[in-house]
Amino acid sequence: MTRPSPFSVRGRHALVITRDEREIANVRRQLNRLGMSVTETDPEQPITPQISVDVIVLDADTMPIKCDTAPALKANAPVIALIGTETPSRLKWLLDLQPASFLIKPVRSAGLYTALVVAFDCAQRRIEEAAHVEKLEERIRSRRIVFGAVLQLMRNHALSEDDAFTLIRQTAMRHRTTIEQLSADIIALGGMPNRGSRTA
Repeated sequence: MTRPSPFSVRGRHALVITRDEREIANVRRQLNRLGMSVTETDPEQPITPQISVDVIVLDADTMPIKCDTAPALKANAPVIALIGTETPSRLKWLLDLQPASFLIKPVRSAGLYTALVVAFDCAQRRIEEAAHVEKLEERIRSRRIVFGAVLQLMRNHALSEDDAFTLIRQTAMRHRTTIEQLSADIIALGGMPNRGSRTA
């Protein structure tokens, strides 16, 4: 699968969350120049998890700190935070949100494209890291299953660990299945499955 380029922003969709009309106009104008479509919403409105956007441009100053919008925002898309007020409580809320990029207000003509590229790259890296972690966790689960099957054969047939694993590997090859699948069958059946014919 080809990794999407973070530099390609044309055709992407941005959700702008602010009530500051000047910032809305500035951000909308720049995003439109970059070929992006824009949806605008008020910070007081709940974030709809179903809305399909590629990036969220969030005015951190106008978001109510007390309302917990972080989970909904994290689930949607990378966040670019617009920051004007640098109070500890506001920055703490922002850190919990884990924005992918930020811009200092007022938003100017330079900087938004860079923030978008950084945000898209950050989002892609998070997706890849999550997939990598999932793959590692699956490997750990598979190893536990294989180890359980090895122990089962060692107990049932008085085999050494190496001999039990060799038996599983050879049987899996003979029946054209994976070691993990055969191991799961061994655990489920309490012993080596009786396969009279080869499986495709």
